[in-house]
Amino acid sequence: MKSFKADYVFPVYADPIKNGIVTIDDFGKILSVSDTPNPEYDQIPIETLSGIITPGFINTHCHVELSHLKDKVKPGGGLINFIQDIQSVRNADASEIRDAALQADQQMYDNGIVAVGDTANSNATVRLKEQSKLYYHTFVEIFGFLPDRADELFEKAEQLANEFRPQAVSITAHAPYSVSKELFKLIKRYTDENKNLLSIHNQECEDENKFYRYKLGGFVDMYKHFGINIDYFRPQARNSLQSVIPLLSNRQKILMVHNTCTNLKDIYFIKRFDRKINWCFCPNANIYIEKRLPKVELFVNQGLNITLGTDSLASNSGLSILSEMQTIDQKFPSLGLETLLQWATRNGAEFLDIAETKGTIEPGKTPGLNLLTSVDGTKLTPETKVRKLI
Repeated sequence: MKSFKADYVFPVYADPIKNGIVTIDDFGKILSVSDTPNPEYDQIPIETLSGIITPGFINTHCHVELSHLKDKVKPGGGLINFIQDIQSVRNADASEIRDAALQADQQMYDNGIVAVGDTANSNATVRLKEQSKLYYHTFVEIFGFLPDRADELFEKAEQLANEFRPQAVSITAHAPYSVSKELFKLIKRYTDENKNLLSIHNQECEDENKFYRYKLGGFVDMYKHFGINIDYFRPQARNSLQSVIPLLSNRQKILMVHNTCTNLKDIYFIKRFDRKINWCFCPNANIYIEKRLPKVELFVNQGLNITLGTDSLASNSGLSILSEMQTIDQKFPSLGLETLLQWATRNGAEFLDIAETKGTIEPGKTPGLNLLTSVDGTKLTPETKVRKLI
């Protein structure tokens, strides 16, 4: 058993505790958290630390299988160029993909991440996830904008999902611009009948909305580039998010990822529907690809459920939830550490259905513990680092 004392403990489910003390057992289970030593554990020496103790971080959006693409895609070219570049360089030797994924898994562990919502298009990470110290929920992602291929693609996704079981796994759509209405309907039918969390890339660039509203812009050119005939598709006269929301199940939680170009009208539209929407920000990837951030304050002002992700090493220099928090904090300093930690821990655990054990520092849970150093009281700084305690 161990006890840690720090300048502050952020349990997340309760107010921060100045000079807080956290006691854990040999398996990392929280025994107590308070501002005074617990007499029941007075025989346990207390390790005094400088900084802030937090729960382990939850990364709700990653692509571990793309880790071998680090530094292979030029930043700042926009989403459509990014997609085309990924398709041209993603194939690699299986050992290269596996080794890079293992290094990414270790990097996340070292950066205090304890659970990951990971997107997969192949079985390359099945064994890694079986052996990892991290908790993984795999989102088997379907691409397919041609209606006549919907049944075939969904069947392949089911087969891939079975390769990940009994790990936590679900079947999901990639994005509005890459999934046909027919395929969305198959996913909805499956999601209505099975436990199946959804995670969908949403409005990463203005061209996505332009494509859905007018059938104009870069996505039309992209499909020509790939030799795919989309003559059947008709513009919807509304943004992509508004177009696909009616096609999604109301029986499962849904994570909308990126949301770089989501606006207030989109949010108001969603509120008219009975859908369990959560919102994931991956700010470093948004800057890497589109050189812009989502309108974060819109989501905060509307009281929406927000989580954080890293996206992949194809679109990020590292896999660190702390780094994502720092990026948001520099642009939106009024949010504060307490809010950012809510997004980085509890909200992600609740979305992934692991809140019984992760996300907050509460007796009986095994959330992992991180220490944030080089802080300014209870504020992050550009120099803040994370150290994994357990």
